Amino acid sequence: MPDRLLDVKEAASLLGLKPTTLYQWGHERRLRTVKLFNGALRFRESDIEKLIAKSERPALRDLPR
Repeated sequence: MPDRLLDVKEAASLLGLKPTTLYQWGHERRLRTVKLFNGALRFRESDIEKLIAKSERPALRDLPR
């Protein structure tokens, strides 16, 4: 199945960031982007998911039940 392309607002919403932050990250090449023929910026959904997974931190200890 092909990877879905997210627009800046969709990707920002998934990450809990402002769209301007993603524009900046794209410009700085901190995050891979797809630039369409009309100049619109898109992000691969798999790249956003990888960023989220890479940012996860394990708990230091289990919570009491």
